[in-house]
Amino acid sequence: MGLLPGDGLWPVAIFTVIFILLVDLMHRRQRWTAGYPPGPVAWPVLGNLLQMDYRNTPHSFHKLRCRYGDVVSLQMAWKPVVVISGLKAVHEVLVTCGEDTADRPPLPAYENPGFGPKSKGVVLAPYGPEWREQRRFCVSTLRNFGLGRKSLEHWVTEEAGHLCDAFSDHAGSPFNPKTLLNKSVCNVISSLIYAQRFEYGDPYFTSILKIIEEHLEDVSGFIPEALNMFPVLLSIPGLADKAFPRQKVFMAIFENLLSEHKTTWDPSQPPRDLTDAFLAEVEKAKGNPESSFNDENLRMVVADLFTAGMVTTSTTLSWALLLMILHPDVQWQARRPEMADQARMPYTNAVVHEVQRFADIAPVNFPHMASRDIEVQGFRIPKGTTLITNLSSVLKDETVWEKPLQFHPEHFLDAQGHFVKHEAFMPFSAGRRVCLGEPLARMELFLFFTCLLQRFSFSVPDGQPRPSDHRVFAIPVAPSPYQLCAVVR
Repeated sequence: MGLLPGDGLWPVAIFTVIFILLVDLMHRRQRWTAGYPPGPVAWPVLGNLLQMDYRNTPHSFHKLRCRYGDVVSLQMAWKPVVVISGLKAVHEVLVTCGEDTADRPPLPAYENPGFGPKSKGVVLAPYGPEWREQRRFCVSTLRNFGLGRKSLEHWVTEEAGHLCDAFSDHAGSPFNPKTLLNKSVCNVISSLIYAQRFEYGDPYFTSILKIIEEHLEDVSGFIPEALNMFPVLLSIPGLADKAFPRQKVFMAIFENLLSEHKTTWDPSQPPRDLTDAFLAEVEKAKGNPESSFNDENLRMVVADLFTAGMVTTSTTLSWALLLMILHPDVQWQARRPEMADQARMPYTNAVVHEVQRFADIAPVNFPHMASRDIEVQGFRIPKGTTLITNLSSVLKDETVWEKPLQFHPEHFLDAQGHFVKHEAFMPFSAGRRVCLGEPLARMELFLFFTCLLQRFSFSVPDGQPRPSDHRVFAIPVAPSPYQLCAVVR
């Protein structure tokens, strides 16, 4: 009997399957070595990829922690991953082993032409000389332009005034504060980066914010995760554009803003903002191939700071106002202060910190990678392993917080009513990769929040149901859409 059509392909198919299984076994062989963390059984090739709920990753990690403990191993396709939960384990990874865990794993989905393969900014850049150079530049430059000084405090308070005026325009009628909060916080970071602010009604400003928001939706969820696990898929023509449809438009925004800014830059004058300071470094670095100061990195640094500086703080403020209308007894205790008054306002300070703890807007930190073999809580973690620090497990740790799942400002007060900050309070992460904008974010949260509460009484609109404090899991984690009434006091 002759061979059926296609029979000659069977040996090839069988060989391919065997080869893939052998490669899969080779990649997961460390699971069988002594001291490696426990974890769920992984499927061939896919590993644990389909066992995760990407619409609620913290819940998936919580279930894993309940079953396997604070250090859990996963196999995401062929990538070994270890999830770290709990204060002791997270502190050990980020601080005690900080030098060996500050690196980032390769993230191919964010290295396609829309972003620029040679430019990674300060958030996703590998840990090394270039990252340290950019980190030092950003921290020192933001400090030079007023971070932690009275001048920036005046700047933030002035923007808070514009925000209050915009709230007043609603004349006590119901509205969703999200867009106005985005605009006010965005203006603060824009002033630092571009030395300019936008009018709230500017249609170009509105379109910028819309594209940023849509882009963040594109880069979260299952699809980017799958592309990072199987980067070969990115070689398929047109797939990256379909997976991230707004990526090029997103980067074009910053390209346009930078091009416009360069036309007004005068190198003979003191820098007006971070962009001017970066351009001065680019000039100094000409002819030095080792320098990280170039146009590509400028674009990525600006995109990092602009996006992170807006969405995290504005989302936290959105949570703050929601929690105020859900807890009206808290509102009356706040008044309009300066930062110098913060130490004399322990309850208000506790409320701001509790908003950050309860909101938990970044429950899963950006992934880290072990640059050498390390030991965490007695488990051996090999070099090259991706590390995911479950910050939500720290902010909601029932061994630390009296009421971890409830909004309870007394978490940050002692028996005498004095403000107390816990080691487990790490919404900005910790260690070498701690958020570089933390001082700015803390100032903005305190001043925007207290200025709003001093000027308005916030309430649930008449006839509307009490809003929920349920979460929308995205980047960052936001409250479910709600409306409020802001009545001038």
